[in-house]
Amino acid sequence: MTSSPFGRVLTAMVTPMSPGGAVDEAGVDALVEHLLATGHDGVVVNGTTGEASTLTDDESVAVVRRVVEAAAGRLRVVAGCGSNDTAHAALMARRMAEAGADGLLLVSPYYNKPTQAGLVAHCRAVADATDLPVMLYDIPGRTAVAFAHDTLVELAAHPNIVAVKDAKGDLAASTRVLAATDLLWFSGEDALTLPLLAIGAVGTVSVVGHVTGSHYRAMVEAVDRGDLAEATRIHRGLVPVVDAIMSPSQGAIMAKAALVELGVIEHATVRLPLVESPPEHLEALRSALATLPTLKDA
Repeated sequence: MTSSPFGRVLTAMVTPMSPGGAVDEAGVDALVEHLLATGHDGVVVNGTTGEASTLTDDESVAVVRRVVEAAAGRLRVVAGCGSNDTAHAALMARRMAEAGADGLLLVSPYYNKPTQAGLVAHCRAVADATDLPVMLYDIPGRTAVAFAHDTLVELAAHPNIVAVKDAKGDLAASTRVLAATDLLWFSGEDALTLPLLAIGAVGTVSVVGHVTGSHYRAMVEAVDRGDLAEATRIHRGLVPVVDAIMSPSQGAIMAKAALVELGVIEHATVRLPLVESPPEHLEALRSALATLPTLKDA
């Protein structure tokens, strides 16, 4: 078993909201209990799926604090602190540490498209802001800036930068970084979790894990014991749900809809510019959830 300061089966948690758009604290508590009951040993709060871009700073910190209190030490709480403003990201890193986070998720700056030298300087400045372990988030489809190989090798020398959430979708590039560094690797793309585990990833930061956490736990454990056939059976059994949550719409929208279907949270409310799922997406989601295999059948 591989040790990780973040845990190994994490979900990028949605932020439950009431119909008026306020953060639903009771929903946050219920979701934490659901994740704990379904194989999670960590959670990412205030990430993309948590709608961090439309939460105020104070709301983001309050949600992290609420999750820390609800988890009560039973799982690791990783807090998103990313921004395209380095000073703001460093400030949020400090505020997340004060709120009790166990680690930080740091996405590459979006929109302003820094050079790789700027990306290195940004990440170092934020990592220097606290003593918490940092997981870099490589998702160029959203940020337009990918972490280059040499950039990751350089950043791996920082004592606080210890992991990468990989949503780049380039297995060859991931393999080269794994071979060149000691960075802990996490799948940030549900459709590629098994391939990434097979080349050396230690775990996953999932969206679909809102409803398949136990399956991802079983997949990680199967890979640990060298049972690739079992891991492959689980992986293939999850395809309909992965497609239903990640393909027709947007992860936060569909994950909230799925949690409502399962009775975990009361409302699927999202904040503009996101809007709730149309009927055809909900019907496809219900059909996919009905096919979700039990672990015995996976």
